[in-house]
Amino acid sequence: MEDTSRVPSAGDGQPNLAVRVRVAIRMQIPAGKRKEARSILASMIGRIRLEEGCLSCRLYQDAIGGQSLMFEEIWSDEKGFREHLRSDEFRNVLLVVEMASKPPEIHFDRIARSVGIGAIKDERKETAGPPDVNGLSA
Repeated sequence: MEDTSRVPSAGDGQPNLAVRVRVAIRMQIPAGKRKEARSILASMIGRIRLEEGCLSCRLYQDAIGGQSLMFEEIWSDEKGFREHLRSDEFRNVLLVVEMASKPPEIHFDRIARSVGIGAIKDERKETAGPPDVNGLSA
């Protein structure tokens, strides 16, 4: 997942405190439709990334079994996210969701704060042992 710990400043040197929106759509696509679903979603990623407020758009496939696809978007603010929900691109995402063999999991998460690798270092600094090559304790 993309590290969102480096929030762009609001222009005055202070971090931008806008709430980000993460869209996560997990769906199980039947084998006969999986290639088509991947192709449709992959073709839309570039266009969605160009939409105002889109920070990230990615497609993942379950490495074990391969039936599940996850389509993830991260939006810089509520405004861009809401405009996207009304867009033709999101309508196309919903058309792929309709290919699912089971009801999909759809989550719209509001993220007010995000931390990165520093949180791991902070939590693990009390553990014994030398740090590994990435500076994290074993």
